[in-house]
Amino acid sequence: MGIDLPIIWALIIGFGLMMYVIMDGFDLGIGILFPFVKGREDRDTMVNTVAPVWDGNETWLVLGGAALMAAFPLAYAVILSALYLPLVLMLAGLIWRGVAFEFRFKADEAHKPFWDKAFAWGSYIATYFQGVSLGAFINGFVVRDGAFAGGALDWLTPFSLFTGLGLLVAYALLGSTWLIMKTEEQLQQRMIALARPIVIALLAAIVLVSLWTPLLHQRVAERWFTLPNLFFFAPVPILVFATAALILSVLKRSPHAAPFLLSLVLLFLGYSGLAISLWPNIIPPDISIRAAAAPPQSLGFTLVGALFIIPIILAYTAWSYYVFRGKVKAGEGYH
Repeated sequence: MGIDLPIIWALIIGFGLMMYVIMDGFDLGIGILFPFVKGREDRDTMVNTVAPVWDGNETWLVLGGAALMAAFPLAYAVILSALYLPLVLMLAGLIWRGVAFEFRFKADEAHKPFWDKAFAWGSYIATYFQGVSLGAFINGFVVRDGAFAGGALDWLTPFSLFTGLGLLVAYALLGSTWLIMKTEEQLQQRMIALARPIVIALLAAIVLVSLWTPLLHQRVAERWFTLPNLFFFAPVPILVFATAALILSVLKRSPHAAPFLLSLVLLFLGYSGLAISLWPNIIPPDISIRAAAAPPQSLGFTLVGALFIIPIILAYTAWSYYVFRGKVKAGEGYH
């Protein structure tokens, strides 16, 4: 039995995207939470928690895009053609946010409020259009003769606009729980207070998306609600509710890392639900991983490079987070 290269590459890309959601999610979440924290010192502390590591988080986004182009060129061509506008807006938000991140440290007092707003707006725009792109991806694309055959605004639907809002809430939860872990005293208490309604809002968003998706797509409904699949997949929504309840319970005590780790579990469960709904298609609604894959020779050649570079990325990421572990105090960064 040979190596199933398309499946291996699908797992690599899925892993890369999940790592991006984790790493850049709490990073963007800090910008999303900026309007809810007014103090200059508190905002500086929030940014200082990610200052040493933030610019490495987009590595996973680059890896996912490059891997998609190398392993599934048909999917790369169709998805980028269909989502050109929201992806350009997402990248514009990331760039604007990155500029604001650096300039807010260097600006004089008169201009710092402008760069604070720029940092927040960049975070909102990047996150929202990531969510819109996700919703459009779930809805699927019109493909004829191996090319996108839809319109430039096919991505603009009520469902995709809602998934954009849902991702804002998800990243806000990651940001608030990250800050619970990395800060102390009044700022930590503020994040605990914000995290409680965010958990409830995210749970509501997950429920609504989970009901909306099968109503829009008969295949997804059949995947989840026919026997014996219903019994196999039932643990996913059960675990979602259990994890959300556990986060709320932990927040009532003196939390540290537990809310953040549980938030990662919650997002992983949502990611798993998405995979269950769409598998084995990489271009919804009906182009599979194998149909979109590059030739075996290309998949094998690029896999050698991926198996070399991914452990290096994981190693330097783990080392950087280990070096900059611990709490960040007000008025201080890392030394």
